[in-house]
Amino acid sequence: MTDTVAYTIPGMHVREHLVDVPLDWSDPARGTIQLFARDLTAPARKGEDLPCLVYLQGGPGGKGPRPLDRSGWLGRALETYRVILVDQRGTGRSTRIDGRRMSAFATAREGADFLACFRADSIVADHEHLRKSLYGGGRWSLLGQSYGGFLTLTYLSRAPEGLSACYVAGGLPGIDPSAAEVYRRTYPRVEAKNEVFYRRYPQHLAHVARIADRLSEGEVRLPDGDVLTVRRLQSLGIDFGMKPGHERLHWLLDEAFNGGELSSAFLYDVMARTSYSDNPLFAALQESIYGHGAGASAWAAEVERPRHPQFAEDARPLQFTGEMIYPWMFREIAQLRPFQGAVEELAAREKWPLLYDPDRLAANEVPVAAAVYYDDMYVDAGLQLDTAARVGNVQTWVTNEYAHDGIGDARVFARLMELVQDAGGGITGA
Repeated sequence: MTDTVAYTIPGMHVREHLVDVPLDWSDPARGTIQLFARDLTAPARKGEDLPCLVYLQGGPGGKGPRPLDRSGWLGRALETYRVILVDQRGTGRSTRIDGRRMSAFATAREGADFLACFRADSIVADHEHLRKSLYGGGRWSLLGQSYGGFLTLTYLSRAPEGLSACYVAGGLPGIDPSAAEVYRRTYPRVEAKNEVFYRRYPQHLAHVARIADRLSEGEVRLPDGDVLTVRRLQSLGIDFGMKPGHERLHWLLDEAFNGGELSSAFLYDVMARTSYSDNPLFAALQESIYGHGAGASAWAAEVERPRHPQFAEDARPLQFTGEMIYPWMFREIAQLRPFQGAVEELAAREKWPLLYDPDRLAANEVPVAAAVYYDDMYVDAGLQLDTAARVGNVQTWVTNEYAHDGIGDARVFARLMELVQDAGGGITGA
């Protein structure tokens, strides 16, 4: 079944599609889910047969952008392409997974088997179905932001014949994925981001300590009833990898107290930023995206943390953590509690489908241009450059001008397009 709706918003003509796809591409008898996609064109070109560019957003658990205007990479892309924005399965309007859905499973094993259908291999299969069924089956290009780069390498491993060119921003994964190695490298980078924060805003050295001491003295509840713990406070550091992340935390802390107590505005904002209400799959699948062949992820961020005692809850200055997901989150955060049993099962899972094909990647002929952010907090630059050296036809642009959200600047996508064009352009034809 395919449903299509079309309309125009200022600067963009929009078509929306709702398509049935198998829950499990390896076993279609398990039933179907719905996949939602929208494509955008410049209004004056809506009737033209334009080449397609698929935007693969960050994640896991990321829904497609809901654009308000043609700023950033989108405006540049609309000059040339029909831009396709897909809500990755389980997000947005694509049979969204939330706590209510997870609560319906009779056992943790059933929930884990369900969640295992929402990884990169399934996402790539979804996109191939869209390419063939809705967009004529011709080659299209990818723009992979962050986790979208992980998806890009899976796509190149499984269906390179569908691709014309690939643009990656801060998202080349390790070809031999290991959650343990990722977090071994991540903690020092997060510590460096903390140093920048406290150097820029030294008043928060005492301010944050005061908040943590208050949380340690007695129970403080968030508006949804969750207890605000020191470790949940620390998780606000996940934003440090974005260019305005230090400033967003600064202004949050600026109004933390109302007299001698934590302000209601502060508690509401902390709840909103740490509840995962909009993207629970991000937490639920964070370490499972590294599942590849044999070996369990085994709560890699939690295992690595004691090796960095500066991140202890009683350490001062208090260090904020980054893109780490810990088992306690699924006990203490209301929106994540229904996922707990399934996620514990996933963390212990010893065997995973392969995501990357090293031989096929080494022989790759699809042009790939990748922006590697030298100081990227989320995706290690060293691992990205190692991958680039092992994948054929990759050009890298290494820069420290941007943070992980550099794709918001139109110059980043424009530069990636230049790299592909200067090397001869993308592959054309079927």
